[in-house]
Amino acid sequence: MGYDRQKAVQYARRWAFGRNARYLDFSGLGGDCANFVSQCLYAGGGEMNPTPVDGWYYRSAGDRSASWTSARRLYAFLTSNRGAGPYGQEVEDDLADIGDVVFMGYRNGILTHSALVVAVEGGRLYLAAHTDDAWMRPMDTYSQPVKRLVKILGVRPFVSEL
Repeated sequence: MGYDRQKAVQYARRWAFGRNARYLDFSGLGGDCANFVSQCLYAGGGEMNPTPVDGWYYRSAGDRSASWTSARRLYAFLTSNRGAGPYGQEVEDDLADIGDVVFMGYRNGILTHSALVVAVEGGRLYLAAHTDDAWMRPMDTYSQPVKRLVKILGVRPFVSEL
């Protein structure tokens, strides 16, 4: 199953400075960045991973995976997912494409922010994000010294074990 990068970016453009009422706004609860990126990924792939604990899904504010709303856990999910939903691998910035995800953090190794790549121009990455809402913000304007780019390689369908 494919990942539609254009749909992910279109969703990001629509909601970069707003909130989709289908999802809780986590801005006052630790940040909305991973929630926003997860929504963008879902818009581009249309498939969640309902696996308890290790999955990636959002049914409601009280019924969601930690990876849907945590930058650190979203990174872990995307780079280790072998089941349903989006999957990817960490690559160098020069391999970036729209619809990929940038994770940011500090030298202690903890990733604290995520954003969607919405443009690549002249070797520069431009991002959309929530918490500090942004559209077309250059990646190099973020203060976090650690930046990891995850290239989305595809989306696997959910197959029921019934």
